Amino acid sequence: MTDFTDRTILITGGAGGIGLATAKAFLDAGARVALVDIDQDALDGKARTLDGGDRVVTIQADVSDADDVERYVRTALERLGHIDVFFNNAGIEGKVADLVDTAPEDFDKVISINLRGAFLGMAKVLPHMTDRGQGSIINTSSVAGLDGAPGLSAYVASKHGITGLTKAAALEVAGTGVRVNSVHPSPVNTRMMRSIEAGGGDDAEKQRQAYEAGIPLGRYAEVTDIASLVLFLASDEAAFITGAQYRIDGGMGAGQ
Repeated sequence: MTDFTDRTILITGGAGGIGLATAKAFLDAGARVALVDIDQDALDGKARTLDGGDRVVTIQADVSDADDVERYVRTALERLGHIDVFFNNAGIEGKVADLVDTAPEDFDKVISINLRGAFLGMAKVLPHMTDRGQGSIINTSSVAGLDGAPGLSAYVASKHGITGLTKAAALEVAGTGVRVNSVHPSPVNTRMMRSIEAGGGDDAEKQRQAYEAGIPLGRYAEVTDIASLVLFLASDEAAFITGAQYRIDGGMGAGQ
């Protein structure tokens, strides 16, 4: 696997389970990392667990706010010098409810953070990467960005949107040396799934068992599983991969 020593990584959703695990994996591979999240205190607390010293930068920002996005990209460039890899990862699940019971403001919030946030991040990072003639963007979608899921219409719509953004951007920058791909996890063993389980009925444990029963490998993904895939897509070994949607789903898509 590529040695990431002296390479620079920008990660949104940096205080979450996937973002933090991916940051650790990149640090272990020698990289310098800038972590972005909405809650500065939570972000700083989680960043301290990485023990990365001055190779870790934290930036508070709302990924759905255009001014904040411009600021976090500018700050990352000031602190890191350049951006080799952008893990465009921030997202929320929203409330579990049937489409007809989903309030417009709840729908708008999920779309704003998940889809608008991903769009804004790419719009600000891509010019820097194309000017340099190199870079890798990995967008976090979901199996829900390829398939459907009841009770999560806003989330499903946002993650399908990320799939579309990934394909469009990959084609637009294909001749510049910049690659754009998306990862599509099954349920992952994180806070987000605890929220979805709790929102799906009175018995969260039964909800979890039902989700796991739909995964041929019989378990949720772990955050380290996702981190390993992100590192591969960011690496030189993935130099001929762009515009791709990578399922990491324990076999969920194999029967389709």
